[in-house]
Amino acid sequence: MNIEELRNHCLQLPYVTEGTPFGPDVLVFKVHEKIFALVGISNIPAYVNLKCNPDRAIELRENYSEITPGYHMNKQHWNSVVIEGTLGRELLVELIQHSYELIFSSLPKKLRDLSID
Repeated sequence: MNIEELRNHCLQLPYVTEGTPFGPDVLVFKVHEKIFALVGISNIPAYVNLKCNPDRAIELRENYSEITPGYHMNKQHWNSVVIEGTLGRELLVELIQHSYELIFSSLPKKLRDLSID
């Protein structure tokens, strides 16, 4: 998966917006104004920070060298994932979806209910 494919996938998720609030080198994806993915677009290799269940985050880091504790993030809840490496597209899509769902489920009920309409 490359950055453009990742971007397109994120933007297909419901209620997602993108922006660059941290400068032109960090693309940020939000659901109802809460971040679920940050992409370091000038980094080589390119990576994305994704929220993750803490137990699963440890397991992923132990099993995949391209998944490390989240760079500049809470290391317990965020992973940095190399985008254009050897990880399969299916796993990357699953990790993006997991991050999105964690953030969406943490939204106030009022916002989650608006999304159902």
